[in-house]
Amino acid sequence: MYAKTVVILGWFAASYVWLLLGASGPWGAVAGCVSLGLAVAGVGFSVQHDANHGSYSVHRGINRILGWTLDVIGGSSYVWSWKHNIFHHSHTNVVGLDEDIDIQPLCRLAPGQRLHRAHRFQHAYIWGLYALLPMKWHFIDDFKDLVTGRVGRQKMPRPGGLKLAGAMGGKLMFYGWAIALPLCFRPLWQVALCYALASFVLGLTLATVFQLAHCVEEADFSLPPEANRPFSRDWAAHQVASTVDFARGNSLVSWYLGGLNFQVEHHLFPRVCHLHYPALSRIVEDTCRERGIRYRANESVGAALKSHVRWLKRMGQPAIEGAT
Repeated sequence: MYAKTVVILGWFAASYVWLLLGASGPWGAVAGCVSLGLAVAGVGFSVQHDANHGSYSVHRGINRILGWTLDVIGGSSYVWSWKHNIFHHSHTNVVGLDEDIDIQPLCRLAPGQRLHRAHRFQHAYIWGLYALLPMKWHFIDDFKDLVTGRVGRQKMPRPGGLKLAGAMGGKLMFYGWAIALPLCFRPLWQVALCYALASFVLGLTLATVFQLAHCVEEADFSLPPEANRPFSRDWAAHQVASTVDFARGNSLVSWYLGGLNFQVEHHLFPRVCHLHYPALSRIVEDTCRERGIRYRANESVGAALKSHVRWLKRMGQPAIEGAT
């Protein structure tokens, strides 16, 4: 993990320095922006994700330090820990409780969500929305969640003291390296274009990877139970049903995505380092087979992407199925 972190952070630093001091023409700048966007996504996949789950290291201090890399790249580790670790992992693909599958009214990702006429085209236009997500996170979402104390319909405690200072300090650090420092070397229009392109690459990469594990034909979706009623199945079975692996045999994909193509294993064992997921997947699959639980996996990135597109088309049509 330490070696991998050095490689990814080195990739990030080299891309940034190239854009700041080396890129002299438009194609060099484009290449630098694409590289920077992919490198930042790599930090999210392979460094902050494990660290903020407490699975990067057995040392809590190392996890805290490396978890703050999310703040440095423009997010908020405080908000993320509630939105992802608690709300998403507790209620995966539950309509109204999992904010990660709710981009209403722009798109319909799950049965039980409201259908609009424009959704019939969502399989074509959703990629542009994916690309815009980082800008929304950087300038709107985190601040809104911190002020309101809510992530979608779920409540979270507003931070105070050092936690609030850390969240604001992370934003300032991000604005400093992403916007302020480049303005010392490049004109405003170049900085704006480079920020936009790198953000588009980042958003498209992050969102697509997440959707290939949750918003595909093979995944189950559900509605929250009525008041004072328990969920219809236990937590572990729900995680297996609502999550899908993909490209398990592709070592390069597994390396870059920080094991997030092994989402079943991640959801069952979020405090286990992602380097163990390939071995764990064989154990989980065998156990599911023994217990009569369906284990879902797409063979490749391409197969998962096609399944996601088919699901988007299906959800864009008039109600053809209900949430279970």
